[in-house]
Amino acid sequence: MIGNFIGVMFDGIAYGALLFLISVGLSVTMGMMNFINLAHGAFAMLGGYVCVTILNQLGLPFLASLPVAFLASALVGLVLERTLYRRLYKASHLDQVLFSIGLTFMAVAGATYVWGPTQQPVHLPDWLRGQISLLGLDVGAYRVFLIGVVVLVTAALGLLIERTRFGAQIRASVDNQVAAAGLGINVSRVFSLTFALGSGLAGLGGGLGIDVLGLDPTFPIKYMVYFLLVVAVGGAGTIKGPLLAAVILGIFDVAGKYYVPEIGAFVIYGLMVLLLILFPAGLMRRRG
Repeated sequence: MIGNFIGVMFDGIAYGALLFLISVGLSVTMGMMNFINLAHGAFAMLGGYVCVTILNQLGLPFLASLPVAFLASALVGLVLERTLYRRLYKASHLDQVLFSIGLTFMAVAGATYVWGPTQQPVHLPDWLRGQISLLGLDVGAYRVFLIGVVVLVTAALGLLIERTRFGAQIRASVDNQVAAAGLGINVSRVFSLTFALGSGLAGLGGGLGIDVLGLDPTFPIKYMVYFLLVVAVGGAGTIKGPLLAAVILGIFDVAGKYYVPEIGAFVIYGLMVLLLILFPAGLMRRRG
C-alpha cells in the first residue's frame, strides 16, 4: 500500500510538472502581458506534431526533436504576435477570448486536415521506457526524465526573469510601458520575444507530453481547462505559483483517478474551488 501511494505521488508530480511546463507560458501572457490567450494549447499541440513528424517521418532521435518543437512553436508564436495578437493588447478581455478561441478552432481544423483525426503514436528511445529503481522504488523512467527536464527549465526561466537584463526589461515593460520606453527599452520587441518564449515552452511541453497526454487535433480544447486551472490557482504572472499549483493539481488528479475512479476528474475541480476560496488572488502574486 505504501509503495502504491508513493508511486501515485510520483506519477502525480510528473504529471503536474508537465502541466506546469505547458502552462507557464500562459501565466506570462495572462499575468504580465494582460492577454487572455485561450489558444495557448494550440502551440503545445504544434510542438507535439512537430515531434511526431520528426520522429516518424525523418527518423531523428527523440531528444533532437524537442528543441525543434520549441523553436517551431516559438517562431509561430512570434509571427502571430506580430501580425494578430498585438492588435488586441488594448482590447477588452471578451474580444481577446473570442479571438483566441476562434484561433483554437482553426488550429483544430488545420491539424485534422494535415495529420488526420486519430491519435498520433510516439516511439520513445529504449532508455526512456520501462521502470528504473529510485531509492528502492520502481518508477517510470520517462516520469523521471520529465521531472528532470522541468527542474532544469524552471531554474533557467527563473534566472532569465530575475537575473538577466532581458528579465529586467520584461518586468519594467509590464509595470509601466511608457516609462520603460522612455528609458530606451523597445517594449514592442520585449513583448514579442516574451510571447515567443511562452509559445516555445508550450511547444516543448507538447512534445514531452505525447506519451502522457496523448496527441490528437482536439488537444487544445481537451486540456484548455487544465492549463487555465494551473494559472488561476497558482497566480498569473509568476513562476513559483503555477509550479506549486500544477504539482498539487497533478497529484490530486492522479490520486483521484486511482483511488476513486468513479468520480474521475471531479476531484481537481473541487480542489480548485476550495483553493480559489482560500486564495482568490492565487497561491502567489506577482511582485511589482
